[in-house]
Amino acid sequence: MRISQRIEKLPPYPFVEITRKINQKRAEGVDVITFAIGDPDIPTPKHVMDSLHAAADEPANHRYPESDGLPELRRAIAGWYQRRFGVDLDPDKEVLPLIGSKEGIANMAFAMIDAGDVALVPDPGYPAYHMGTMFAGGETHYMPLLQENNFLPDFSAIPDGVARRAKVMWLNYPNAPTAAVAEVSFFEEAVRYAKKYDIAICHDNAYSEVAFDGDRPISFLEAEGARDVGIEFHSLSKSFNMTGWRIGMAVGNEALINALFKVKSYIDSGINQAIQRMAITALEGPQDAIEEHNKIYQRRRDILVEALRACGLRVEVPKASLYIWASVPAGYTAAEFAARLIDDIAVVVTPGNNFGPSGEGFIRLSITTPDERVEEGARRLVEWSKTAK
Repeated sequence: MRISQRIEKLPPYPFVEITRKINQKRAEGVDVITFAIGDPDIPTPKHVMDSLHAAADEPANHRYPESDGLPELRRAIAGWYQRRFGVDLDPDKEVLPLIGSKEGIANMAFAMIDAGDVALVPDPGYPAYHMGTMFAGGETHYMPLLQENNFLPDFSAIPDGVARRAKVMWLNYPNAPTAAVAEVSFFEEAVRYAKKYDIAICHDNAYSEVAFDGDRPISFLEAEGARDVGIEFHSLSKSFNMTGWRIGMAVGNEALINALFKVKSYIDSGINQAIQRMAITALEGPQDAIEEHNKIYQRRRDILVEALRACGLRVEVPKASLYIWASVPAGYTAAEFAARLIDDIAVVVTPGNNFGPSGEGFIRLSITTPDERVEEGARRLVEWSKTAK
């Protein structure tokens, strides 16, 4: 059998390799603490789960769903966007439910990219932006996210010839992995740039509800003219701790939404309707759980930031997202330092270059580990720093 060349060239997905290392250590009897993957450990809110249990018993929810989702869900998404961001959406033309935002992000490449087209991708960034482009036959031009620029891309650094070939620009704020946030002025600059070069902007806003110290991240669609050029991907995974249920949404420009819907209609059969029902409950019901979860995450953030600084690492206190982005000590690459931590104290972090070349020199830590494990991990880091050479 002959496998496709794109698969032959495909490197292992970074988090698959990290999981393999964790499992190997645990098989050896080692007590591993992992800060590697951003999968919330806090359960889905009870009232949301109750709605799923009720919906699962309804025979209508045992059949094929529609690819564009229940009308009630599209209305619930539009209503939530209006209440949360002040953005008015047409639920029939500007809203598309997704089987998790990752699915929509990957499929968006097939909706936009032809062979030889360019996608502008943040570096470091979520691997799906680049891999979706590669699967669609396009080329990735990386936009470095540098600390001196507050981890925002510098549009003036993109060569004019590249910009003229670009079809899509990916943005993601609050950012994974750097935890950077963006203001509306940055999004307005992005809109102007996109209009100049006829580029579609795809903004990944999965972390808008994970915020600290009173910060309230915004939607790209709040920027003037944003809907003329782009769409936003969002998810219930981080907002309502629903990663395993796989449900998200794309909202914004009608033509882009329709293009993504056409791809999805051939590739998937929609979201299980019982899960759609629980999403409606989450979006339309009380939002108190979000603040409660953020208090937990903020406490973990503070414990880890203190421990990392005690180790001599340079780290900014994140305003949002589930991640801490810390520089590695002099003399180490990101991979070397991550390997040292797992070998010496069985603490797992993600090397920054797993997210792109510009991530070299950094590690990422997720705060989705239970409190007692965060405290133990922090203790190990501090004790290790006293003797490490």
